[in-house]
Amino acid sequence: MVWWQLFLAFARVGILGYGGGPSSIPLVEIEAVDNYRWMTTEEFADVLAMGNALPGPIATKMAGYIGYKVGGPLGVVAALAGLVLPSLAAMLVLYHLLGMFRAVPWVQGMIRAVKPVVVVLLLLLVWDMVPSSFTSWKGVAVALVSLGLIQFAHVHPALVIVGALATGALFFR
Repeated sequence: MVWWQLFLAFARVGILGYGGGPSSIPLVEIEAVDNYRWMTTEEFADVLAMGNALPGPIATKMAGYIGYKVGGPLGVVAALAGLVLPSLAAMLVLYHLLGMFRAVPWVQGMIRAVKPVVVVLLLLLVWDMVPSSFTSWKGVAVALVSLGLIQFAHVHPALVIVGALATGALFFR
């Protein structure tokens, strides 16, 4: 039963996660934290942080971790299949249809209209994570330094993540 739940939860994420990993993260949170209660918001924040620190697509890493946590090795298979298979089929069909109707104005309007929804989903994710991220002045300092390094010093985000991991290991005990 749990494998079927994992498949369905991540199938919803895979189908509705328009825009890739960043837009899928709030959907994963809704499924894992709110709908099925497989983890708390704090645990989800930890999974998200580790998923961001590792290379590769974040949604698949999160699906793999949550699948393993909830259903063991078969849970990984169920979660990843749920994430990939339905969205792959939908993507192939939509790619074909988009190629046929790309120049139609209402299709262009649909594509433009869904982008703000992705932004709202990301803002809601940030809103949910703020309380668990800024529990002390240290978290605020890491956030401000990270913002400065990425936005103004143009340091690659991967290096900032590695630096934040090292900072957390040394100073956040």
